[in-house]
Amino acid sequence: MSSLKKLLKKKGYHKIKLTLTATRHLEVKARINGVEGNFLVDTGASSTCVGFEAVNHFKLLAEDSEIRAAGAGATNLLTQISQKNTLQIDNWEIKGISLVLFDLKHVNEALVTHDAEPVYGIIGADILKKAKAIIDYKSNRLYLK
Repeated sequence: MSSLKKLLKKKGYHKIKLTLTATRHLEVKARINGVEGNFLVDTGASSTCVGFEAVNHFKLLAEDSEIRAAGAGATNLLTQISQKNTLQIDNWEIKGISLVLFDLKHVNEALVTHDAEPVYGIIGADILKKAKAIIDYKSNRLYLK
């Protein structure tokens, strides 16, 4: 595995530690607009999301959206959008990103029911794709370029 680490480092990837939660989800600490929070890493989520309750925490400017969200047992959820944000995960950073805002209550209730900590949001495929993400499940590492 050290050859993979060396190859990815040589190609400009940043190595980031992931935490495996009690629910067997992968979690990462990230900063949005300079404010830290914990996020699930979800390759099946099309967009990076933040819960409505965290709008003030991350200093987000929310705008109404006609898009409806679905996932994790919930459908037809109202959403808002927040544009021009900065996301930092460890020493990797991207500026000018849009975030989908919606009610994460159902997600956090499920996590807490299974002895996991609630999260502020979800890092989705939009960011993972932009960062050319590679997930090393064996060592619980996320590599972002």
